[in-house]
Amino acid sequence: MSHSIAASNLTTVVSRDSLPTAIVKNMITVVLSISVIFINGTLIHTFRQHQVLSANPRYILYIHLVANDIVMLSMFALMMVLSYMFFTLNTSFCMLGTVVAILANLNDPLTLAIMALECYVAICFPLHHVQICTVNNTYVAIGLVWVISSLTILPDVFVVLATESLDFFHSRIFCVRDQIFRNPRLKEKRDISFIVLLVLVWLTLVYAYFNILFAAQGATSNARKARNTVLLHGFQLSLCMLTYTYNQISNGLIALFPQYVTDIRFITTILFQVLPRLLSPLIYGLRDKTFRKYVKSSLFCAGREAQELEPEVSNARVTGTPGQIRQADQIRQ
Repeated sequence: MSHSIAASNLTTVVSRDSLPTAIVKNMITVVLSISVIFINGTLIHTFRQHQVLSANPRYILYIHLVANDIVMLSMFALMMVLSYMFFTLNTSFCMLGTVVAILANLNDPLTLAIMALECYVAICFPLHHVQICTVNNTYVAIGLVWVISSLTILPDVFVVLATESLDFFHSRIFCVRDQIFRNPRLKEKRDISFIVLLVLVWLTLVYAYFNILFAAQGATSNARKARNTVLLHGFQLSLCMLTYTYNQISNGLIALFPQYVTDIRFITTILFQVLPRLLSPLIYGLRDKTFRKYVKSSLFCAGREAQELEPEVSNARVTGTPGQIRQADQIRQ
């Protein structure tokens, strides 16, 4: 069975994979997705169980990042398995799943940009960090992330609803973005919006982290730790920025090797969408000493270690001076 799709202004015939190939690809997809979802689910459970974590803006932003990864990987695994089972999917269902995945996908780099700004404020303006980076302001920032992501994709949805016939939404298609948003102008808008977001996020990254590096170099203590944290955050953001180049690289390779459409889409999706989300909790969450200790206590010690750590950090934040509060926050880093 084959199906024609358009990529980079070329019509490409997509042939269905053989049964062994389909089984291997589905096994890789399901195993990787479930592994990341389990790790991220453990982090969310740990976050919800301890007020010390849920009252910290840095951890709130991180858990928002983790939750988006769960949504994106769940949709990716679902669409991948269904595509290999039925090859073509209902257009309306495919459109809904694609929009949800795109929203979650776009949220990651924007959330990391806000995390960079939070880290910048914490290091460069420590006396004002408590007033600026409050829990309420953090949730406002998360809401702003969703607004920006929605403004990127929802206009495309409205155009499709206004221009496509009713039969189109009842038809079956090979479930990729270009098959849903077929208007060439929408593709141009997508590329332009991705470039604009790419530039904005990188400018935020460069501004925040160069200031952090300079502040870390001038510090008398923990300078090496601060520099390592900055480099890891930058590496994590660089991985998530692959989101913005996925479509261009995928379509470019398809134009060069049209006979390998399904293989190219599978490999680029694993490399650019899944693997960065596997590294994300390892780079930030499990590397964080406090978060790691709470995760261990949740999994193995039934809260024993958490009970020992909670009063120490909570009392410092509630009754301590600003300097003691900052010192308590540094325990988590």
